[in-house]
Amino acid sequence: MPLKPIICPSLLSSDFAFLARDSNYMLQCGADWLHIDVMDNHFVPNLTLGAPIVKSLRKHTTGYFDCHLMVTNPETMIEDFKNAGANSITFHIEATESRGITQKVITQIKEAGMKVALCVKPKTPIEEVFPYVDQLDFVLIMTVEPGFGGQSFMKAMMPKVKTLRSKYPNLNIQVDGGLDPSTIDIAAEAGANVIVAGSALFKPNQDPKETIKLFKDSINKHSLNWSK
Repeated sequence: MPLKPIICPSLLSSDFAFLARDSNYMLQCGADWLHIDVMDNHFVPNLTLGAPIVKSLRKHTTGYFDCHLMVTNPETMIEDFKNAGANSITFHIEATESRGITQKVITQIKEAGMKVALCVKPKTPIEEVFPYVDQLDFVLIMTVEPGFGGQSFMKAMMPKVKTLRSKYPNLNIQVDGGLDPSTIDIAAEAGANVIVAGSALFKPNQDPKETIKLFKDSINKHSLNWSK
């Protein structure tokens, strides 16, 4: 069965005063997940949404919460995000591998009843996730340096996507950073089927429904060649 396209609007680009409105609007436009960037002003130089805001938002939407923890100590936040209504947690291998706790955090998330993913920053070799892939629901490859929205897509990350797709043909592969109508074909051709997009979906004077359809059409088209 072919992998389906999964489009994840990044709420970092939404209007924080109207999170529920913007979240539900994106779902109405055909989005699949809601991508929630959690930054601690330590692992990355920015401070964004935490578990209390996610918990408040959960009261107003049934959307799938794809929580990306860009934090130094993800192991301390699992219970809070479980209680807040998160559906999946992605954490950075760079935050855990040097401390020897990557496996522990994966297990912790799974035992909390959530899906789990690992993320790699641009300078991290994709091979670092290989020992864990069989336990993951997806892998996130950053196509910008994490910490801020609105950055330019890093095409140089596509060999990571290709390597992962070749080795794990049935894996959901997520890309995040600079995805828009001009870069979606590059990412989809490489093998990405889970697309995080912020500016491309929330910027004024464009139709997110049309953009989401374009993303899905591109993934469906290119997925036919992933196994060749």
